[in-house]
This record gives sequence, structure tokens and C-alpha cells, in this order.
Amino acid sequence: MSAPPAIVYYADDFTGATDTLATGARAGLRTLLFLQVPTPAQIAAAGPLDCLGIAGAARSMAPDEMRAELAPVATLFRRLGARVLHYKTCSTFDSAPEVGNIGVAIDTLGPAVDTPWAAIVGGQPDLERYCLFGNLFAAAGAGGAVHRIDRHPTMSRHPVTPMHEADLRLHLASQGLADTRLLPYPIYATGAPALRNAFEALLAEAPRAVLFDVAENAHLQAIDALLGPRAEAASLLTVGPSSVVQAFASRFASAPRALASVAAARGPVLALAGSLSPVTARQVAAAQSFEKVWLDPRRLVADAHARSEAIDIIAALLSRGCHVLACTVQPGAATTSRPGVPARALARAGGDVLAGVLAAVPLSRIGVAGGDTSSHAVQALDAWGLSFQASLAPGVALCRLHSEAPGLDGLEVALKGGQMGGEDFFERLVHGNA
Repeated sequence: MSAPPAIVYYADDFTGATDTLATGARAGLRTLLFLQVPTPAQIAAAGPLDCLGIAGAARSMAPDEMRAELAPVATLFRRLGARVLHYKTCSTFDSAPEVGNIGVAIDTLGPAVDTPWAAIVGGQPDLERYCLFGNLFAAAGAGGAVHRIDRHPTMSRHPVTPMHEADLRLHLASQGLADTRLLPYPIYATGAPALRNAFEALLAEAPRAVLFDVAENAHLQAIDALLGPRAEAASLLTVGPSSVVQAFASRFASAPRALASVAAARGPVLALAGSLSPVTARQVAAAQSFEKVWLDPRRLVADAHARSEAIDIIAALLSRGCHVLACTVQPGAATTSRPGVPARALARAGGDVLAGVLAAVPLSRIGVAGGDTSSHAVQALDAWGLSFQASLAPGVALCRLHSEAPGLDGLEVALKGGQMGGEDFFERLVHGNA
């Protein structure tokens, strides 16, 4: 039997899951992403792994559903004997007491590890996410202006989990995680002995969690210096974006992986855009290589005939060799909400359409925009895993789908969160970035 993976992560949506997959793979970790908790046979078939990922949808779940979702992850971690259990959140930490509750995740996963406190990594500089004195900041699109998260033009108005509090300690306290202590970023510059002393002083207060500021990538190295030896001695629960794996990667990997470029697609491409983000709206407007099909959200959710009709229209265009971008936000419409359309129901309907199209037309590459849309779209496919191929844009990986179904195995898949990618994202999906 091969050695257990050092890191097991559960991602609360599929777009984040593939970003962490890419982060680990690029750093030289042997990484594979499973689309559900894997069986012992599936793990054995995967071969030696340094980092085992599980893609989930806890970000869109109520607390009781989250507990049921995460309990098997805790069981798997204990059985494998891994060192780091990572609950991978969105880099914007958008969550709420009733949806995607991070406190519930910590309470459910905490008993699986040896360490009584959780480590929360507050930023991901590679995606322009920063945590300063406990407050979260994020850019509005790639290279855009950086806003405090409660003043962010999109995340402060997220249709499901709007961020109204920038201080992550207060944000998490509202989700039941009391007594989170902060290691502020200026301490990183004081030198290793002073940093260790400050950290030990925090732990002496027996907190439920420690929040680590992150203002630059060098701070991730300091976090690894503090947490890495502890994780090797006693298993540890970590919470935060892909920067958690980035911090630990050099400890558990041998050599970085050479970066590959993305070649042009072999044949027509299907993209499904379910994101309400203005960033995605600009990307849709700039997608000149696509035939665009608007899907009425209300009809898509309520009417099976409408879904069947959408599948037929999209499949016909693809069969003629057209690239197709199917959108649930009409051009020019407001992109802050869809009144009367439940987000999860729409994401599931989009997944049904995607699965129907792929059953009708063989494709080599697809893309999905939107965290919830990506999660439910991939769950609708008859597949068991994803492996990393190349980076299409910061925070967006092009992955290979693994499936027992010959028509799906090897399909190239790009999953994009609403805030990720430049305006040419969909054009890159077709033409590559070589």
C-alpha cells in the first residue's frame, strides 16, 4: 500500500476545487480531484498521491445538509492518516449562517484531526485577495481596483451570500465560530523567533481558530514555517482558499511542474454562463467567436420541455461546427439578482442541459462560468474525477475529465468563478493561450 496523501482537501464548490487542483499540481504535488468521496478501490487505482481533492457544493448548502456532506470527508481523512485536512473556501469567504456556513464546516471536520484549533488562511495574493488586520480585500476582476470585501461592487451584493462584514473574525463569529484570534501580518517581518513567540502566545489562550493575515506570497512561507512542523507531528484542520495548499506545497512536493500552455480547441466548444457577476457579463460581451443562446431562467427551472428545447437548439448549433455560449443572463439585463429563481434550482437545470447536450453531441472542450453552476453542471455528468492540464487564466484551470463513459473520458473542462479571468476568457477557451 502506498503512503497516504499529505493533504486532503474538500472544496465547497467546483471552481475552487479545480483552482486548488491546479495549485497543487503546478507546485509538484501529485494531485487528483475526485467528484465525490472516493472509495478505497478508486484511491488505489489513482496510484500514489500527495494531495487528494474532493469537489463538493457545501457553499450552497444549509447547515444540516453540510453536516451530512462533510461527515464522510472526516471519516476518509481519519482512515487515510493524512496530515492536513483543508476545507477549501472561496477566496472571498462569501458564506452565511444559513448557507455555506464555515463554522458548521469547522465543527464537523474538527474532530477528524489531532489539533484542537483550526488555522484560517485569509488571503490569496495570486488572485488579488488580501487579508490585513483581519479584514478581507479583493480586486474587482483581474487587475481591477481592490475593494474591502463589504464594499466590493459584486461580493457585497452577491445574490445568495452577500458580504456585509470585512473583518473575517466577525464574519465567522456570525456563523457560530467564536474566539478566533488574529496573527497580523506585521509580525511576519519581526523574524522567526519573535514570530514563533507571538504564535505560541496566541495558542496559549486556547482559541477555537487562528486567522493568519496574508498580504503577499512571502507570508505563506512564514505560515508554513509555523504550521508545517505542527502538521507533521499532529494532523491539522485548515480553512481558506487555495493559498493553503500553496503554503504547504514545498514541504510535501519534490519539484514544481513545468507550466503548459493551452492549445486551441479541437472542434466546437460549448460554454455555459450562469454567473451574475459583472466580470462574467463583460466576458460574455467580448466572446466574439460564439453563437450566443439566451436561456430563460424561469422556464429552464420550471419546464422540462424548455430544457429539452434548449438542448436541441444548442446541439444543432454545435453539430454545424459553431461554438456556443449559453447564458442565463440576458444581454443588458441587471446582473445582481434573478428575482423568483432559486439559485440552486437554476444551477441544477443548467447541469441537466449540459449533460443532455454532451449526450447528443461529442465535444472535446467545455467551459462553465459561475460557482454554483459549475458544481451542479459537473455533478450532472457521469464522471468520477478531474486532473490538471494547464492554466487558462489566474484561478481557472483547464482539466481533464475522468469517466467510465467513453464519450466523456478525456473531455477538457474549464470551470470559472464569477470574478475570475480577463475579458478574453471565452476567447481563450476557444483559441487557447499558446
